[in-house]
Amino acid sequence: MSATINHQFKLAARPVGSVKTSDWSRTEEAVRAPAEGEVVIQVLYLSLDPAMRGWMNESKASYIPPVGINEVMRALALGKVTASKNPKFAVGDHVTGLLGVQEYAYSNGQGLTKVDPKLAPLPVYLGTLGMPGMTGYFGLLEVGQPKAGDTVVVSGAAGAVGSVVGQIAKIKGARVVGIAGGADKCRYLVEELGFDAAIDYKTENVAEALKAHCPNGVNVYFDNVGGDILDAVLTRLARGARIVICGAISQYNNTTPVKGPANYLALLVQRASMTGIVVSDYYDRAGEAAMVMAGWIQAGRLKTREDIVDGLDNFPNAFDMLFTGANNGKLVLKVA
Repeated sequence: MSATINHQFKLAARPVGSVKTSDWSRTEEAVRAPAEGEVVIQVLYLSLDPAMRGWMNESKASYIPPVGINEVMRALALGKVTASKNPKFAVGDHVTGLLGVQEYAYSNGQGLTKVDPKLAPLPVYLGTLGMPGMTGYFGLLEVGQPKAGDTVVVSGAAGAVGSVVGQIAKIKGARVVGIAGGADKCRYLVEELGFDAAIDYKTENVAEALKAHCPNGVNVYFDNVGGDILDAVLTRLARGARIVICGAISQYNNTTPVKGPANYLALLVQRASMTGIVVSDYYDRAGEAAMVMAGWIQAGRLKTREDIVDGLDNFPNAFDMLFTGANNGKLVLKVA
């Protein structure tokens, strides 16, 4: 094993605003043999997710501790076991878990999940059948609780979570309006994913477009972006609306305090609720969600799209794509 080199990206500094190249350090070390109870995993694909930006901050107001300076950047990944001293995992097993931004990872088996490459392409296990898909599934169904005939609005609708949310809402009989950036993404939502309407926040007045597309108000809003778009949706709530707070990507690179909702009194007027979703709260039910969504995929009712960037050295530029909106679908970095 020692002849094999592991290349890694570590957090070199806490970013202020947008992440800079100097916030990363690229390092290498020899791959060692597994200790007793350990496995060595060759990382094949890395999941690039907006939540990673929050993990870089020195903040106590988070559901997970921050990545330490000079630690390998935390990331969900999928890999193949290359050496094992753990009876639960054999050489050749494909697994997902928090393996980090590197070519090889070590694990004692905790937090690892085996996946079957025969059932779905491997990158799908980092998207629709992975953390983003689980977030959308449980966030919409458990927190949003859509009913047939409801109007469901999704921001970040062309992303890994939003696209799953919108499609599941359609499966449940709701009317779905997606908010995304750019004509191509909006066209994709309507023409390929079956959304009833799409709003291009880059060229349209979101508040006016919501009036046109949601004449009876919004019953469920799945929020991935926060900021001004959240404020606009708050003005269109129906009585008893449910707002699912999944993320606030518009605020992650702020150098000023996070912008809270100015129109929050709409929650009072409309007897509405706003509830957060953290997918780890539902990990004990991940198998249930995976079976249901895999069935929908096989039946053609749930479509997946992955945007795959090749090469570990492209990690810094690929990570930036999350915040410029350059990716189309679930952003994945191919490592090996």
